[in-house]
Amino acid sequence: MSNPVTNSPLQRALILITVTLVTLLYAMTVTIANVALPQMQGALAATQDQIAWVVTFNIVATAVVTPLAGWLATRYGRRRLMLWSVLGFALSSLLCGLAGSLEALVLYRVMQGAFGAPLVPVSQAIVLDTYPKHQHGAATAVFGMGVIIGPILGPTLGGYLSEAFNWRWVFFMIVPVALLAWLGVLIFIRKRDPNAAGGQQQVRLDWTGFISLAIAVATFQLILDRGQRNDWLESNEIVLYAVVAGLAFYLFIAHSLTARAPFLNPALFKDRNFVLGLIIVLVFGMLNFTPMTLLPPLLQNLRGYPDSIIGFLLGMRGLGTLFGFTLLLFVNRLDPRYLLALGFLLQAFAGWQMAQFDLNLTTFDVAWTSCLQGLGVGLVWVPVTLITFATLDPKLVGEGTAIFHLLRNIGSSIFISLSIALVLYTSSVSYSDMVQFISPFNDSFQLPSNAGGWSLDSL
Repeated sequence: MSNPVTNSPLQRALILITVTLVTLLYAMTVTIANVALPQMQGALAATQDQIAWVVTFNIVATAVVTPLAGWLATRYGRRRLMLWSVLGFALSSLLCGLAGSLEALVLYRVMQGAFGAPLVPVSQAIVLDTYPKHQHGAATAVFGMGVIIGPILGPTLGGYLSEAFNWRWVFFMIVPVALLAWLGVLIFIRKRDPNAAGGQQQVRLDWTGFISLAIAVATFQLILDRGQRNDWLESNEIVLYAVVAGLAFYLFIAHSLTARAPFLNPALFKDRNFVLGLIIVLVFGMLNFTPMTLLPPLLQNLRGYPDSIIGFLLGMRGLGTLFGFTLLLFVNRLDPRYLLALGFLLQAFAGWQMAQFDLNLTTFDVAWTSCLQGLGVGLVWVPVTLITFATLDPKLVGEGTAIFHLLRNIGSSIFISLSIALVLYTSSVSYSDMVQFISPFNDSFQLPSNAGGWSLDSL
């Protein structure tokens, strides 16, 4: 974004703080509304399926606009794009809080996702261009706190606000912080910076490529979000989404191979490190958010933990992540490949320990495994970013960050959907097995010596 030579250390720090705040704010909104859905459902007289659109359409809007972030930054400039995106994000958040109907809330959530989508990839491009390459590790560690810790803080803060006030404050809280971030962008990201001014590069948008990719991504997200609810391919709706996604993706690939100036620059995929980084971040996305989706229902429904304890345990994951980022500030001279391997190993070990959870688990069990998993996440984020953009042409960084975060989000959606489907399947199998043993026709219940000794609590 800025020329590292012309910016003083203080100016770089202020830019980094500003874009990290922007990223943290947006990342929180990805999960902050989830805990308030029951309140929204009651207040807006919606069914469970209807209220799910509040989350679904926000995700779809984000997925559609994210690939466009690189072109928008090139066409209008990163500074101008950030200013309009943050302002639109604040306005749409205010409208979400004021919504008087389900239809209005869904519309404003679409606006919130669309305005917020460019914030993370453009912010990361600004960080990479503001700091010289030898400082990318430390700068990425600080920036990563917003990307990774934001979704962890979201449910905790959202649960508190919805309980203390009501669901509308989940959105109202965003507005003043967003305006503060807007002022930071206005003041600290200077207009005279060559990559900030924008408006000088009349880059044509490949509409065929963009529309086909947008349709493919949107329908794929709808499949992942609504597949389990509609019994996957047993539903005509999901089959329709699958057909449309397949055709749109085929059109996008065919067009990209034949177009003179395709939507995604082919030079991106000629960089081996960039392609490897995309594969790694896809896996990273799969591992990152799934535990935050599966743990709260387990702790609340099966162990009866209150929201405050669940929020504390999720916070332990954030604490581990924060420790991982802090550790990287002191060991940034190490080979990122070793840190990457260590981070994935820690996540694998923590996941294996979580797989042993049963109804006898303690708060300590959840706390230390969550903290260890968070540490692994923190150790992975910086190396995967450094590897992905190490050899990429600086002119392609804007497009590259957009694809980078798109695949991270898609990876999360894929694995969350698969994990929930697996949990529901194994739960139904376990329920069927249990029913055959507690049937009133079981001979064991007819024995006088056992008649008073059997109960559901003993199973």
